[in-house]
Amino acid sequence: MGGSIHTVKEIAETLLVASDEMGLEVNVDKTKYMIMSQDQNAGQSHSMKTDNSSFESVEQFKYLGTTLTYQNSTQKEIKNRLKSENACYHSMQNLLSSSLLSKNLKITICRTINLPVVVYGCEIQSLMLREECRLTVFENRVLRRIFGLKRDDITAEWRKLHNEELNDLYCSPNVV
Repeated sequence: MGGSIHTVKEIAETLLVASDEMGLEVNVDKTKYMIMSQDQNAGQSHSMKTDNSSFESVEQFKYLGTTLTYQNSTQKEIKNRLKSENACYHSMQNLLSSSLLSKNLKITICRTINLPVVVYGCEIQSLMLREECRLTVFENRVLRRIFGLKRDDITAEWRKLHNEELNDLYCSPNVV
């Protein structure tokens, strides 16, 4: 496309011609399009017609398990990822709080089982500060389960680890 701006119709016609030249057939009933933009009205058009075909415009679609929206909003997707991760975390909660496993093994389990649930498809996401905070809060909750409580030297009472203490104990890059 060489950096020039094309209309959706031109792109669709190019797709149809190129696929026909290669002996491929585009299923127009299954083919939809989405315009991604910060503009509130960008995804509003209903359908696009070429000579023989009509393509429906959508405001969101699922790609490789990740929901993409026309405004490139990740809030809903992060919420869904955290919901899935929460279910995964609760199924392993007893394992992560077990005193029979070392902390290093628990971290390895989290990085190989839990972390992929959260970061799947993240290469297409741009995070806002709110989503970064939600991910960090969730990760710290899991780490607190792994590292357990700490006995306060002064009061001799048990307390949860502070975020700074978690960062010192967990030397791997955080989920964000």
